[in-house]
Amino acid sequence: MQIKKAIEKVPGGLMVVPLLFGALLNTVDQMHIPVVMDALQAIGVAPTKDGHYELLRIGGFAEALFKNSAIALIALFLFCCGSQMNLRVGGKALKKGALLTASKYFTGVGVGFLWGYLSGDMMNGFLGLSALAIIAAMTNGNGGMYAALTSQYGNRSDVGAVAVLSLNDGPFFTLMALGMLGANFPVIAFIAVLLPIGIGMLLGNLDQDIREFLKPGEFLPVPFFAFALGAGMDFATFLKMEVLLAGLALGLMTTILTGFTGIIVFKIFREKSQIAPISEASTAGNAVGTPAAIAAAAAVASGSGMMSAADAQAYQDLVQIATAQISISTLTTAILCPIAVIIVDNWQKKRGIDGKQEDHTAGKPINV
Repeated sequence: MQIKKAIEKVPGGLMVVPLLFGALLNTVDQMHIPVVMDALQAIGVAPTKDGHYELLRIGGFAEALFKNSAIALIALFLFCCGSQMNLRVGGKALKKGALLTASKYFTGVGVGFLWGYLSGDMMNGFLGLSALAIIAAMTNGNGGMYAALTSQYGNRSDVGAVAVLSLNDGPFFTLMALGMLGANFPVIAFIAVLLPIGIGMLLGNLDQDIREFLKPGEFLPVPFFAFALGAGMDFATFLKMEVLLAGLALGLMTTILTGFTGIIVFKIFREKSQIAPISEASTAGNAVGTPAAIAAAAAVASGSGMMSAADAQAYQDLVQIATAQISISTLTTAILCPIAVIIVDNWQKKRGIDGKQEDHTAGKPINV
């Protein structure tokens, strides 16, 4: 059986499919079907606090991995991502990476703030989109897709920029943006999020063997923490029209707006090929873990007295719906982003710009 290949045919499949499967099993659990509960009781499963028997709450390693592991696995993922952040990048790749990271980040923050401001509610704006969901989805690009697209349509410095773009993996930039928008996170909350990334970055840059050893950790934990996140959700959440519409809107905004601002920034800095900014106009699958990580940071802030318990609970209440919206955005951009790259590649070739070349001579059309 070719299960992995089948899953990978779904855009963002290694994240989306486990997430949906976890949500499906949790939905079955919450239906409290008598025949299922009787079977679980018969094999000795202990009842939950409310007296029910659930597939995902059988105790031991199974419950620890499939139900309660999301935060620990996200931390492991961030540690491994940090180890792959290469500080030794070429000048042009560094320039492009910095331009792309900055344009994508400030676009996401700007749209998140404007959306919340116009809605009159940062937590539940138009279409049920929160500033948290918008910033998490729009500022974190799919590094694997970026590398694949720039390898095929871009040049060496485009591909090399991924070393800088890896900085937007994880919740740190989102946490920083929410702090700028008025959320009262203490310094310790930032340290708690940044520390795994920082230690991973230090070890990965000190020892190439450690970097290679931790490289699989950029991908291996993703389906596991995605399943655990799904195991805390109701499958019906994805079927709500406002969630579907919000996720689609989020995907469209990510591809169109972050791609457009990236192009503008590249033009300002005299970069003729626009393959890189369009290749980065996506939502990363790992962004689904950001709402849970922000909720954990809010709990730290509440515990230290820097945030009220009500505000911390508001972030916790956002986790399910924001995770679902970001998941739909991931699927949407996984389809839109490659199409946009092909369109831009054909458009600029007609104007004499070959994205595969480092230097271009405009005004001389390329036959395609």
